[in-house]
Amino acid sequence: MRAMQTDEHGGLRLRTDMPTPEPGVGQVRVRVRATAVNRADLMQRAGSYPAPADAPADILGLEYAGEVDALGSCVKEVAVGQRVFGLVGGGSYAEYVVVPERALSPMPEGMSFEDAAALPEAFLTAYDAMVSQGGLAAGMCVLVHAAASGVGTAAVQIARAIGAQVIATARTEEKLAQVKALGADHVICVQDASFAERVLAVRPAGVDVVLELVGGNYVSEDLRALAPLGRIVLVGLVGGRAAEIDLGLVLKKRARVMGTVLRARPLEEKIAIHQVLKRQLVPLFERGLLVPVIDQVLELADADAAHQRMKQNLGTGKLVLRV
Repeated sequence: MRAMQTDEHGGLRLRTDMPTPEPGVGQVRVRVRATAVNRADLMQRAGSYPAPADAPADILGLEYAGEVDALGSCVKEVAVGQRVFGLVGGGSYAEYVVVPERALSPMPEGMSFEDAAALPEAFLTAYDAMVSQGGLAAGMCVLVHAAASGVGTAAVQIARAIGAQVIATARTEEKLAQVKALGADHVICVQDASFAERVLAVRPAGVDVVLELVGGNYVSEDLRALAPLGRIVLVGLVGGRAAEIDLGLVLKKRARVMGTVLRARPLEEKIAIHQVLKRQLVPLFERGLLVPVIDQVLELADADAAHQRMKQNLGTGKLVLRV
């Protein structure tokens, strides 16, 4: 099969002779038609985020959309030819992936493979962080950082769909205009990791949930902008791994700071996450309340160019690769 392989130096090479995986008990093989780029791919190339034990060590890719191609034994609810999408621990920069039957989802009716590939990581990360862990609900307010990113654009839409108020930050006015068009109530241009006063100017009581996609010095400002009993859910660290925070504010506000990742979770938790995708998110896509936000669609052979674009933070939404 064709696959984009990494080497020990972080390089990429398109191979045409990689072995095609075979499905085992309770597994299906998917002919991948599209995948998408994530920060984790860049980190894995750099050697700072190795693949989990059950994923290929030398093929990137955390999400896919395609058609079921072959069934392993004991598969009961999936048919060959079914259009599916979902998450994997790695390996979706390839023509084929093998996934557990219970860890995939039928694609929304009428959706293209390119659009479907842009959904799983961004929308599941946003929903899991804000709603499942952060407890965001109608009438609450969420602060979404890096709101023009894949996860950020998903978070803004999900929050609006459930009836929450959204304050969004980004680093350019152009990106903020795009985020505003997705439904953000207030937008703030942040270039110096200082935003708490501007958040409190529009939400004096503070925000109930912060979706923290930047990390670093943002976290101390998050705490200042937080309402009593508020939650900061840390997802990304592009702004750095260290932060100095006022522990007195943590106590005073009875705040909770929590971290989350999807990739390293046990299989049963990943299966539960896919149930959220099927039951909570797919219906919203089918009703048009959520839409994929795609920056560019490129070919698998152009994966390195897509990575360079992500490094430079040039786009809004997801970078998708046709396979």
